[in-house]
Amino acid sequence: MTQKEKKKKQFKKKLLHKYRLVVLNEDTFEERYAIKLNRLNVFVLLALSGIVLVSFTTILIAYTPLREYIPGYSSTSLKKKATELTYKADSLQQQLLFNHRYYASIKKVLTGDITSAEFNKDSIIAAAKAEDIETVFPNKEDSLLRAKADKEDKYNLFDSETNSSNFVLFPPVNGTISEGYNIEEKHFAVDVVIPETTPVKATADGIVIFAEWTVSTGYVIILEHNNELISVYKHNGSVTKAQGDLVKAGEVIALSGNTGELSTGPHLHFELWSKGYPINPTNFIDFQ
Repeated sequence: MTQKEKKKKQFKKKLLHKYRLVVLNEDTFEERYAIKLNRLNVFVLLALSGIVLVSFTTILIAYTPLREYIPGYSSTSLKKKATELTYKADSLQQQLLFNHRYYASIKKVLTGDITSAEFNKDSIIAAAKAEDIETVFPNKEDSLLRAKADKEDKYNLFDSETNSSNFVLFPPVNGTISEGYNIEEKHFAVDVVIPETTPVKATADGIVIFAEWTVSTGYVIILEHNNELISVYKHNGSVTKAQGDLVKAGEVIALSGNTGELSTGPHLHFELWSKGYPINPTNFIDFQ
């Protein structure tokens, strides 16, 4: 038998050599517990214990909140909140951009700082009719009611139109025009002479988007209507509506006056804007 075989046999013998693990009472030396072991059993037991411990630790870290305390792991709730905040931030950016464009447009309306464009009555009416088309078939009673209402409509300035999609603007006031619409002088409005405290009415259904005092034009109220139409009323003595109010055509929204540094006497400064461009109000409204 070679030396190598002897060492191998001795190692195997040591590995399988039996030992006795005894637990004794320290005072009486009474044997309380005993177990037979060998080196191989101890190694197998330690290996299995290590595998179980590693597996348990891995499961504990992977599937419990304890993983949040380990560097490199992030909280699930934190990820969820971060995702929600990302979407909210994106929505706020879009809304901020929309508001910026919207207020820039209102600023141009207030200051008149804009390039003029030519509009005619037919194009505005065609746009209104195109957006108001509905596939509704009225019954006989509805048709009779519509015909009666058309006959009684005293403010309809476009007599050639007879259907329900007429584009009608009501005169905010009745009076003499002291200064008309003039593109060359950047007077994108008509000035109508009227006594102070005369009721100023909405030219069409809409929503109040501005109702404040300005140094140059006094009390100003601006309405936004359908078809991207905006009407502006300046130099009022007071306003009866607030921003965000819904108004009907012909409803009183202000009382005329002589306010603002640019005012030359009691009158109403009235403007019409379509899609961000000024238009001549006399093309749609008879102020006399």
